[in-house]
Amino acid sequence: MSESNVDFSLKETKPNIGGGRVSGSEKLTSSFDLVEQLHFLYVKLVRAKDLPGSPCNPFAQVKVGNYKGTTKTVVNSPDPEWNQVFAFAKDRIQAVTVEITVMNKESFVGKIGFDIPDVPSRVPPDSPFAPQWYSLEDEHGRKGERGELMLAIWMGTQADEVFPDAWHSDAATVNGESISNTRSKVYISPRLWYLRVNIIQAQDLVSMNNNRVVPEVYVKSMLGNMVLRSQFSPDKSLNPTWNEDLMFVVAEPFDDPLILSVVNKLGDNKEDVLGSCSAHLSKVEKRIMPIPVEANWYNLEESANRNKLEVRFASRLHLRICLDGGYHVLDESIYYSSDFRATSKLLWPPSIGVLELGILNASGLLPMKSKDGRGTTDAYCVAKYGPKWVRTRTIVDSFSPNWNEQYTWDIYDPYTVITIGVFDNCHLEGGSKTADSKDRRIGKVRIRLSTLNADRIYTLSYPLIVLEPNGVKKTGEIQLSVRFTCSSTWNLLQSYTQPLFPEMHYLLPLSVYQIESLRHQATHILSSRLRRAEPPLRREVVEYMLDVGSNVWSLRRGRANLERLLAAFNLLVEAWKSFDKIRKWKNPISTMTVHFLYSILILFPDKILPLAFLMCIVHGASQYRKRPRHPPHMDTKLSLVESVQSDDFDEEFDMFPTSKGDKVLKKRYDRLRSIAGRMMTIIGDLATQAERLNSMLSWRDPRATSMFMAFCVIACATFHLVPCRLFALGFGFFAMRHPRFRINIPSLPQNFFKRLPARADSMI
Repeated sequence: MSESNVDFSLKETKPNIGGGRVSGSEKLTSSFDLVEQLHFLYVKLVRAKDLPGSPCNPFAQVKVGNYKGTTKTVVNSPDPEWNQVFAFAKDRIQAVTVEITVMNKESFVGKIGFDIPDVPSRVPPDSPFAPQWYSLEDEHGRKGERGELMLAIWMGTQADEVFPDAWHSDAATVNGESISNTRSKVYISPRLWYLRVNIIQAQDLVSMNNNRVVPEVYVKSMLGNMVLRSQFSPDKSLNPTWNEDLMFVVAEPFDDPLILSVVNKLGDNKEDVLGSCSAHLSKVEKRIMPIPVEANWYNLEESANRNKLEVRFASRLHLRICLDGGYHVLDESIYYSSDFRATSKLLWPPSIGVLELGILNASGLLPMKSKDGRGTTDAYCVAKYGPKWVRTRTIVDSFSPNWNEQYTWDIYDPYTVITIGVFDNCHLEGGSKTADSKDRRIGKVRIRLSTLNADRIYTLSYPLIVLEPNGVKKTGEIQLSVRFTCSSTWNLLQSYTQPLFPEMHYLLPLSVYQIESLRHQATHILSSRLRRAEPPLRREVVEYMLDVGSNVWSLRRGRANLERLLAAFNLLVEAWKSFDKIRKWKNPISTMTVHFLYSILILFPDKILPLAFLMCIVHGASQYRKRPRHPPHMDTKLSLVESVQSDDFDEEFDMFPTSKGDKVLKKRYDRLRSIAGRMMTIIGDLATQAERLNSMLSWRDPRATSMFMAFCVIACATFHLVPCRLFALGFGFFAMRHPRFRINIPSLPQNFFKRLPARADSMI
């Protein structure tokens, strides 16, 4: 169970950002104005020349107090080149000089010293300091035939362009190749496409085994490690037909070819490959609308042996292959996705603004691993929005890491969520010891952009919460600063009236099973690509950020979604309680007033709708003072992680398929979990719709509530002027209009309603 008396609340903070000039509504445009300014002593070692000694295997050391950084060793070179930057945090410097020493293996070559108070300062966008040649001195400070060293030294901040790739004194205990795992980086996800393979028919198939049995033929498609197969053709002949679509997720650049094989099932787990063909995706047509592309015949090749392919032009496969750029390739949950744009850039909407995120610091982190007999944590952050991932530098051995790094994203839709995760780096020791280790999750934060006021700086401390088999645990807090700057108010308001997904999703919809399968493919591709970066974003990090496995059955989630649904209808319960008080005459004045209003409405029915909209206006205005001041965060009470039993957690953390019981129990239990998982999703969908209905007047999204109240004002005046009978007549004719006057994409009210915020992004 969860720990008692743990504070999971959101706290407002007042960090010293922007030089102490930032208030809640102040606009700042300077770089790195959402983080506290950190000062560093930078030393850039470029190269050396004319170094004595033979053989000469030089390296350099930069020493400031107790901190020491070492360059790589250049073998057999009296003129080595390093191009390495060392950064020492100014607040940790306890020395007045910085000393650079050049060594040849274990022997001393020469040194240079600088007084730290005399080091010049640089503030971007000033140009970088030019490196200069300095003569090396011996142990007694005499200059001789010791060679020269080219370097630059200056005082700067984290806004310096060399900051991400520098060696930091925070990671002084990390050496070798593991240094790269401590650096901050920006990653861009590969552009994902849906590949649609429409299998039409085959012609003149010939069995290699001269089998005269009526064939049961299907087509197997293979792209990389992904294999899909069609159904058996209903035409049991040598000219079978299918007209079936197979869908893949592919990423640019298209390296792997699409290989299709026509297979004849012989029975007894035996198969006969009747022929194969391949298609290179770089030559496949791209489309952005559901217009059929040209179908082509592909000659099937038969493998007589492994080293030779025989082409039989009589056997052919009729295919229609295209890259569907009109879809958005889902890699995240729909409820807290960070992007809804189509793959094709031709369909991208205009930008509505900029999101700026300042990752300040964390506090109260728990020990995540043991080192030298004591607990330690090497924390770093990952933030994901759209195709852009960012990773902060790793602060080694600290329970209160101080990052103060700022990142920026372009925004195209307010109904999107940025996700920030905190992890413990388990790849700093190097060698095979950490090759198979996984970075441990410390916690995650989601922020929905539509809940942020434009041009306001939010400085909040979010609790970091993880769910473990023994219950929920608070692992610390992370302090963030967020600002959403709107560049076009018209585009922002117009986005509320547009469909959430591109038109292709509505004109040629995908089934639920296809979406789940394609999302699994997309997350696998992203994990494979991002772990090949340097430093890699490992699979466990990507899956945690993308919420892989969130649709697996959980009794706790099912109960939480049911309670969300009941709480959303609480307004009807409160209305019934108020009416019950009225009919019981508990307040005679209120009861008489209701009797009077009821008589007026019955005698003048045309005033019913204007009065209803007027009540919405009054209720919305009364809720303005109670509007949420902060964006939502992970809610432990809403997620029921504090009230469930340990057996429920044991079921939730059980692997899928289950490891409990014998084979029969395993089969039945997995089927139950699969069905229950879909029921949980349906209940969550109902709760989301009900919460969106309540959010129209709750000011959770201030722009949406303002737009709805403006509509209520117009509707109130319209229904006051237009007789109700005329409105009912027009509505009836509109609802029964001819199909040629209908559109296949959602209407404006539907688009507005789907963009209203719900509490799904507050679920753990």
